[in-house]
Amino acid sequence: MEIEILNNKDNKLTFVIDGINATLANTLRRLIITEVPTLAIDEVEFVKNNSALYDEIVAHRLGLVPIKTDLKSYNLKEECKCKGKGCALCELKLTLDKEDGIVYSCDLKSTDPKATPVYSDMPIVELIKKQKVELEATAILGQGKTHMKFSPGLCYYRGYPQFVVAKESSLKNIQEELQDVVTVKNDKITINNLNNWNERYEEILEMNNVQVKNSEEKFIFNLESWGQLSCKEILLKALDIFNDKLDEFESKLKKAK
Repeated sequence: MEIEILNNKDNKLTFVIDGINATLANTLRRLIITEVPTLAIDEVEFVKNNSALYDEIVAHRLGLVPIKTDLKSYNLKEECKCKGKGCALCELKLTLDKEDGIVYSCDLKSTDPKATPVYSDMPIVELIKKQKVELEATAILGQGKTHMKFSPGLCYYRGYPQFVVAKESSLKNIQEELQDVVTVKNDKITINNLNNWNERYEEILEMNNVQVKNSEEKFIFNLESWGQLSCKEILLKALDIFNDKLDEFESKLKKAK
């Protein structure tokens, strides 16, 4: 198996994996979206809210605020030593006390300086004069399979594009139309920059009698983090979860009669 990093900046990662199949590729995608845990607000206790929005709407918006997550500091509640009762190892407390003006995510005050809102300028609710929101929120570590507010980001993949050149292929036209996108040499077409490649270029190739196929062993992955974890942390955690599941499967298989 070979891995090539194409782009890694601004919470976005693009890489190529060669030597796997579609089943493994989709397994990795699903693990990233549904199994990698992050912190998110799960319960809100209102002291006062006379804004234009109901408590439920404010609570829903708070739940969608991405929170920086340190996976070494928090446990899933069902795996915590407190057995789900709630403690500092599985719960994070945040408070909000704002009067007048727009309430932003930065107005949430966390008891853990390492676990704060990723983006400080997310608007929650607008307050007019004499309106106030005061509350205490509890964030927990959760997984996307329980609620998508816990999902760490967006991940998708596609087969690496492969080109089949025939006698009737108009390579000269391709070189003229896509001179900044592909290189044509000795009946072989090479993509200059995969980060800029899209289906529009494939349509141009097919219009010039070049067949485009997607590889079944080589895949281009695109991962965008919402900010709770870095792309590297997301991938490493997904692989750890995959290994744990394989170990569990092996253990149960050995016990089976």
